[in-house]
Amino acid sequence: MDNISSCNSNRNLLKEVMVKIGLEGIDIQESVIVKALLNSGTMGLVMSLEFAKKKQGFKLKEIERPIYVRNVNSSFNKERSIEHTVEVNIYY
Repeated sequence: MDNISSCNSNRNLLKEVMVKIGLEGIDIQESVIVKALLNSGTMGLVMSLEFAKKKQGFKLKEIERPIYVRNVNSSFNKERSIEHTVEVNIYY
């Protein structure tokens, strides 16, 4: 059960579920196995810019308007907005 961790905060049980998945860049045809967080509360699939660009070399496509990310309490996230997309195949 090393892929599931939990903590108790204010009597609420929070769980993180991590799974191993493969990401394959469409344009570079190379793949990498990573641990991904399931049910993070996001409305889509996200990865960090640093991971996509520097570590994996995935080809980034700039989007027209940035997407500003909000936290659970509706405040804006202190990290940067989403400004790029990347095309990958996901397998497990």
